[in-house]
Amino acid sequence: MSTHRQNLLTTAFAKLLKNKLATACAIFLGVEIIILALGPIIAPFSPDDTNVSIKFSPGIWVKISGDAKLAAKYVPGHIFGTDHLGRDVFSRLVIGGRVSLIVGFVSTILGLVVGTLLGLLAAYYKRLDNIIMRVMDILFTFPGILLAMLIVALMGVSTVNAMLAISIWSIPNFARMVRGRALQIKEEDYIMAVRATGAKNGRILFIHILMNCLPLIIVIATMRMATSIISISTLSYLGMGVPPPAPEWGSMIAQAKEYMWKMPSLIFTPGIAVMLTVISFNILGDKLRDILDPSLKD
Repeated sequence: MSTHRQNLLTTAFAKLLKNKLATACAIFLGVEIIILALGPIIAPFSPDDTNVSIKFSPGIWVKISGDAKLAAKYVPGHIFGTDHLGRDVFSRLVIGGRVSLIVGFVSTILGLVVGTLLGLLAAYYKRLDNIIMRVMDILFTFPGILLAMLIVALMGVSTVNAMLAISIWSIPNFARMVRGRALQIKEEDYIMAVRATGAKNGRILFIHILMNCLPLIIVIATMRMATSIISISTLSYLGMGVPPPAPEWGSMIAQAKEYMWKMPSLIFTPGIAVMLTVISFNILGDKLRDILDPSLKD
């Protein structure tokens, strides 16, 4: 089975490289992750340093605008300009992106671990199935972002609480998808053969069934990353995510909305960062779905 899984992953990677769009998204995300990981080194200024004397400084693109008066307003070193407090936008974008990506990754992993475990238990043990899935149905009745907002409102506004809220919102999706796949695998001949050899339930569940659910788990985890990043940006925009003055893409957009006509780049810069990241994760997840689990195609 181990050799088969290795061959499956090798084949999937080769197919992914043949798709130019998926490859471009993977490269973009790889470069973005490296830049954000090196954020404190790359950022030329502290994201919280203020200098009102250079507030609303335009980005380096004004140097090619052809407008000499506008180009003269550019402050060297602030390649993306400065905000209403004179803080460097590029530094805040990089440091804020780290927060968005970390929250998205951790909340996805937490939701994945708990949701996968519940899904496996529901599929394998009939007595637990009804209890677990009814609880998941209750969580499904709440619109996702409203559920996250409710949890944050009850627990208090903080980055950790926002992370927990998003992970709790993720659990039902993972649980339902894994349960459905595990129910199919549970009835396969090789599972019955393993059970006939006297293998214990734990080995069957976590070695044989879980390992064969991995392609599905990889796919939904990749696509869930996009949802998690959108969620933390939305919560921060509403003032229920990463508390200020810490930078985060959603909170940057929220702070810039008052100056959108005076300095539209303050909104466009973090907005484009969110858009490109989310689109890349969605496209990558969609292509992985086609490669790793063709049964999920619409």
